[in-house]
Amino acid sequence: MGRLTTRTPVTRIALNDGDVAVRRRADTLAVEEPLEIRIAGEALTVTMRTPGNDLELAAGFLVSEGVIAASGDVRSAIHCGGPGTGAVAPTPLLTIGVDPSVPTASAENTYNVLDIALAPELAPLVTDIARNFYTTSSCGVCGTASIEAIDKQSRYDVATDAAPVDATLIAGLPDTLRAGQAVFEKTGGLHAAALFDAASGELLVLREDIGRHNAVDKVIGWSLLDDRLPLTGTVLQVSGRASFELVQKAVMAGIPILSAVSAPSSLAVELATASGLTLVGFVRGSSMNIYSHPDRVRA
Repeated sequence: MGRLTTRTPVTRIALNDGDVAVRRRADTLAVEEPLEIRIAGEALTVTMRTPGNDLELAAGFLVSEGVIAASGDVRSAIHCGGPGTGAVAPTPLLTIGVDPSVPTASAENTYNVLDIALAPELAPLVTDIARNFYTTSSCGVCGTASIEAIDKQSRYDVATDAAPVDATLIAGLPDTLRAGQAVFEKTGGLHAAALFDAASGELLVLREDIGRHNAVDKVIGWSLLDDRLPLTGTVLQVSGRASFELVQKAVMAGIPILSAVSAPSSLAVELATASGLTLVGFVRGSSMNIYSHPDRVRA
């Protein structure tokens, strides 16, 4: 796994009642590096992410894209080096059986390329120009060829999941999320996503990343690899705003409730309403706004 943080010198200026204090000190930054996701040696996409939990990130991304839906759909995964480097024995992250078609790792492994082999019974993945899009840390779908390309059909119907949840439980989720952000505590520069049991409030998993969509993919990927999909009876809590893409990812994983500390977008509300997902925003202190399907939230 690559480094999560790095140190850099900064000049700090503090203004206080007309006095100016200037000093040099070291500051801790969250690392941002590219991850190329390959399927059987073919490049699929590149995402800018915080290193760590790369297999979860890739698996969650593939769930969101409608490519896989169960842990058995992923046969093996290895980190490998960039093009032109010497091949050595692979460094497997996950191996289910033996697949000689999976490329070996590089002698100069930077852990920024992840090659995944899917189960043979899955239909071959077509990687045309519409699917080879660049993902940035600020927007996960900006490079998609068309809006139709991200309007995917989920294998799970969240509308049928009653999943009642107490408003007091939702109100406490941002604090629990914040308390679990170890890297954010050091850098102040990461988003987070966490999955909770809607009935008990139990924290199931929490992941951080420089991109909020990546943090959600890591949560969903963890759930897939742990054989938990669909995620019925759960609440997904995210830092920041709720975009269309985050609602889509929740629906694709079968999550019935999405809660955010900030505002949703208009398209996020439209998708949540149409999908049967409960979308909660501005969860701050003792108040919140419910934008769709409020029947799940008990006051």
